[in-house]
Amino acid sequence: MIRVKNVDKSFNGTQVLTDISVEFEPGKTNLIIGRSGSGKTVLLKAIMGLHDVDSGEIWFEDKLFNKLDFTGKKEIRKEMGVLFQASALFDSLTVEQNVRFPLDMFTDKSPEEKTERVNFCLNRVNIINVNHLYPAELSGGMKKRVAIARAISLNPKYLFCDEPNSGLDPLSAILIDELIKELTKEFSMTTIVNTHDMNSVMENGEKIIFLSDGVKCWEGTKDEILHSDCDILNDFVFANALAKKLRLEEE
Repeated sequence: MIRVKNVDKSFNGTQVLTDISVEFEPGKTNLIIGRSGSGKTVLLKAIMGLHDVDSGEIWFEDKLFNKLDFTGKKEIRKEMGVLFQASALFDSLTVEQNVRFPLDMFTDKSPEEKTERVNFCLNRVNIINVNHLYPAELSGGMKKRVAIARAISLNPKYLFCDEPNSGLDPLSAILIDELIKELTKEFSMTTIVNTHDMNSVMENGEKIIFLSDGVKCWEGTKDEILHSDCDILNDFVFANALAKKLRLEEE
């Protein structure tokens, strides 16, 4: 469980997040949605501790994360897995070395144990016989799968995904959505996904918060979002549906 309570954040006098409160539940894919500039990436980074908040509280279980010292935050960060928007694989490392990187950084496992864990994670995301390849030799969808394998290598309690479908074709995007949902259930992770992809929302939105201009305007599920009385949210959903229709017509 991650709880955000009355969080405010500004940059150079510009308010970016205003009085955000929300609970993100374990075993569910919790989505943060909104237009570009709505504050969703700032919120995600604040929860991860990459941005200090001006006021408010961020709790991981019973620990007030944003008030911990460096050592305390490091212990919780060991329980985090992160899937970056551009996968963020190390180009100079092989697939195996990329997935093993967190194990080298944060564990005292033997080389044999690390190799076993790497292979387990790669198999779990349906990637086999690519340990020796480099990121440049992989497709976009395969890079995402390797990045997910790296994100779960430490068996995290918390998984953070920033626009996981960015740059993927529709089929690959659906497969990545399904994989994130499966892993969240399988490992009972508290997963938070930052996205503007309505396909992801309708497939994975077990809990959704909608941000507009740094304010939480709506909270609900994928079953409730199409019946919302929030005009700003309805405009966002309609605009996404129209954009998807236009893209399909162009293709």
